[in-house]
Amino acid sequence: MSPDPTAAPDPTARDPKRRAQSLWRYIGDDRPDFAIPPGVGQESVWDYPRPPRLEPDGREVIICVGDVEVARTRRALRVLETASPPTIYVPFADARPHLLIESPQLGSSHCEWKGGALYWSIETDGHRDEGVGWSYPTAASPYEALRECFSVYPGRVTCLVDGERVRPQQGGFYGGWVTNEIVGPWKGGAGTGGW
Repeated sequence: MSPDPTAAPDPTARDPKRRAQSLWRYIGDDRPDFAIPPGVGQESVWDYPRPPRLEPDGREVIICVGDVEVARTRRALRVLETASPPTIYVPFADARPHLLIESPQLGSSHCEWKGGALYWSIETDGHRDEGVGWSYPTAASPYEALRECFSVYPGRVTCLVDGERVRPQQGGFYGGWVTNEIVGPWKGGAGTGGW
């Protein structure tokens, strides 16, 4: 069947960001019935916006592999996106750069909001942990501040936020940092693909 030439054009056809947003029912302005209500001092992942919001986080963030400290900062950035735990990014300037190995052989991925991701490995004591982190070296507007930062998968290395051990988001793809102040449920597990 051919398209109707008299039909109004699809406004999302030429704007990939609008198209991406149109694919989701929840965009941070309405919680689903299955969302856990946040308690005092907690945040619901269903209150985060889509497109995501980038905000500074002054808590102490530490990334370690075994007993080796890879990074420590109070200048982290959080990316908050509907249905996902925050992803915390650490400035390269607050890391031990000789431990971070750019790993283009691991491929790349593309975020409809932030752009193309580059993957990183961490090498400590002669052992390389492959693909434990990523960065957005050419992050799109309004996420340009991420160009000088990287994040890691908390299920592959040790991450602490103000002394609390971060738990990984379910699934192998997402890199959300789960801490006690975050309530969900969140995407990543079985049956959450449409969230």
